[in-house]
Amino acid sequence: MAHTVGDVHGGTGRRKRAVARVRVTLGKGEINVNERPANEYFGRDSLMQIVRQPLEATNSLERFKVEVTAHGGGLTGQAGAIRHGVARALVQMDESLRPVLRKAGLLTRDPREKESKKYGRKRARKRFQFSKR
Repeated sequence: MAHTVGDVHGGTGRRKRAVARVRVTLGKGEINVNERPANEYFGRDSLMQIVRQPLEATNSLERFKVEVTAHGGGLTGQAGAIRHGVARALVQMDESLRPVLRKAGLLTRDPREKESKKYGRKRARKRFQFSKR
């Protein structure tokens, strides 16, 4: 799950179908996702806000360099997965941050998944249009 090498701290974050492997090192506050700047990768401020949440909660936006490998799911799911991974990596780095991140709800894996499609239906629950005549 979590891995440490020297002053590199890692965490794995998951949300929906997305998985993010996060590496946090001391740095100047840059965030790279799949070897691209995060704001270029996501392109939406709302998603960048989600990614930054654990760093803002611990007042450490400018202290760390965050490198992420994200795959699966869509952009929103990946942003949530990165948020989860960064929070886990920060706790691994400094255990005293756990209560702050826990209170903000950033250490909890969001368990919501897409319900699978059922046979004889359009989707999981949607039915085909009923015609009496």
